[in-house]
Parts: sequence; C-alpha cells; structure tokens
Amino acid sequence: MKKYVSIDIGGTAIKYGLIGADGMIISRSETPTQAEKGGPSILEKAITITDRFDQDHEIAGICISTAGIVNTKKGMIQHAAPLIPNYTGVCFKEPMEKRFGVPCEVENDVNCAGLAEYLTGAGKECDPMLMLTVGTGIGGCLVTGGHVFHGVSYSACEVGYLHMRDSDFQTLGSASSLVKRTASRKQEPVENWNGFRIFSEARLGNSVCIQSIDEMVDVLGLGIANLCYVLNPETVVLGGGIMAQEDYLKEKIQNAVNNYLIDSIASRVTITFARHRNDAGMLGAFYHFKNCRHL
Repeated sequence: MKKYVSIDIGGTAIKYGLIGADGMIISRSETPTQAEKGGPSILEKAITITDRFDQDHEIAGICISTAGIVNTKKGMIQHAAPLIPNYTGVCFKEPMEKRFGVPCEVENDVNCAGLAEYLTGAGKECDPMLMLTVGTGIGGCLVTGGHVFHGVSYSACEVGYLHMRDSDFQTLGSASSLVKRTASRKQEPVENWNGFRIFSEARLGNSVCIQSIDEMVDVLGLGIANLCYVLNPETVVLGGGIMAQEDYLKEKIQNAVNNYLIDSIASRVTITFARHRNDAGMLGAFYHFKNCRHL
C-alpha cells in the first residue's frame, strides 16, 4: 500500500505522520515549531521530517497543511502573519519535490481542516459546508462539490478580518480575546488564564467567566449569521481547541445564531462541532493531495 508523509504546520507545534492510501493514519508525532526562527527554518524542519520517513518507507507523496495564505498551485506561502517571521514567500513544493522525487501539495491549515470535516467528519454529505476555527484568531473555509473555494487570490473565507462593531471578528470573538477579556476583568496577568480555566470556573458559577463566554458567544452568533446570509451553507462546523467545550457551547451558539438569522435560513442550517480535532490538518492535507493528483 502506498504511504504519504503528512505535515501540519501550526504556530506552536508541527504535527506529522504517515498516512496510508486508504486515509488511515499509520503513525503520528509532533515537534515544536519554533516559529521565532522564521520560515526558512520551518522548511528545513519539513525536509528533516520527510527524510526520516523516506529512509524507512517508500513514500508516494508529501502533503503539507500550514498556517498562512497559500498559493496552492505554487505550493508557496503567499502571506503570513508576524507570528512566523520571513514565512511569506517560502516555497515548499519545488524544493521538496526536487529533494525526494515525489509530488508535494500544500494547503492552508483551516482549508485542510474544512476538507477533512467535509469528507469524513462532522460535515460529511453536507454541501456547501462552512468551517470556522476559533483559536488565536478565527479562520474560515467554504467547501462545496468536494473542493475548497479559494477565491481569486487564495484568500476566500479569511473571515477573521471581517469588520464588526468598530473592530473585527477575530479581535472580538476569538479564544485569545476571551482570555484577555477575562484576565482584564479579574485584574490579573493574562498568563494566569486560559480557555480551560475559564470554562472550568464558569461551570462552577464564576460570573465574570460566564459573562466573558456569553459575550464571545454573541459575537460568534453574529459572525456566523452574517456568513450564512452570504454563503447559505447547509452546515457550519466549528473547530479549534475551545470548541472541545461542545456541551457548554452548543446550545448557546445555536441560540445566538438564531437571534441574528431570519427563520427561513436558520431552520435550514445546522451548527455542529468538528470531529477530527488534532488530526484534521494531517488528514485534510492528504485529502487535498488526493484532489490535486486525482487519486
């Protein structure tokens, strides 16, 4: 059976592993990204990871999921946030193909997560499907007909930048904003707080944590509703670490979306939560590779 190296590059960690032609993950591991070392260092890490697999296996392809706006034809980072210095312009496809003699395909990490959820996850058989990841920022992906909609400059569904209430969607509605807001109200250092603690204390009745979560939920409801007015998806899949709190958030988010959507649209859209979690990037990178190579 053919085997594929799949690498998921995030701002904090690089998850990687070997995937079989049947889409089953054979092995998985991770290593720190060390984003501060910059884009060229990340390319070297990807080469080192692939080289280890190449020594022990006959690999048939390299699949990469990464933060940043990705030119999928060139396999290049078209734009990246300052979190990873000198990442804009880094090309994975050409050097990886020359080094290992197999095809390499590269896609944005949120698009990979969306494709994974559409094909084998929470959005299976739902078309169109909108994926939102809520974390440090808010990312989006629209999948229809089995393919990610990229737009003319590969930046479709960069929803975090949507203007909202004299700010933008991700500044108001992201998990990082929830943490900052809670710490400020508690008059404590941001380092003392994280999403897990906020939800734990909210479940115990902490009014500040409950208020901060409810404000985030309201922003998410407004943002999701506005996207539904434009895109009219069958399903909206919510991912990102904070969405592991599904039991606490599901009804709240559904109610918030319903507050901002007219009934004829609200009754036809399903709000659901991602299934693939930490494997979404690796799986989505593999599915993207298959789409590109018509496998």
